[in-house]
Amino acid sequence: MCRIFAGQAPSRYALTTRRLRLNGQSTSIRLENTFWGILDDIALAEGMTTPAFMSKLHSEVLELHGEPANFTSLLRCTCLVHLERAGHGAAHLLAAE
Repeated sequence: MCRIFAGQAPSRYALTTRRLRLNGQSTSIRLENTFWGILDDIALAEGMTTPAFMSKLHSEVLELHGEPANFTSLLRCTCLVHLERAGHGAAHLLAAE
């Protein structure tokens, strides 16, 4: 069973840092490449750039719940919600790229 998880390409879980403006403030976000790919897909489906999508998400979270304690965790969970709504479940994260 663990070979399914252990056998994935290291590039999938390598961390990448992107610099962007989040509601006017410059910041850096560090996520695994797999999550960046999903966020890019979500943004494209919404007709916006990834930084614009993330800024909109941040604004909406501020409005609903206040400042998120861990925005990168929120982004990862956003990816999972997106996959679940698309009918992929978390198993889609394990599929080979």
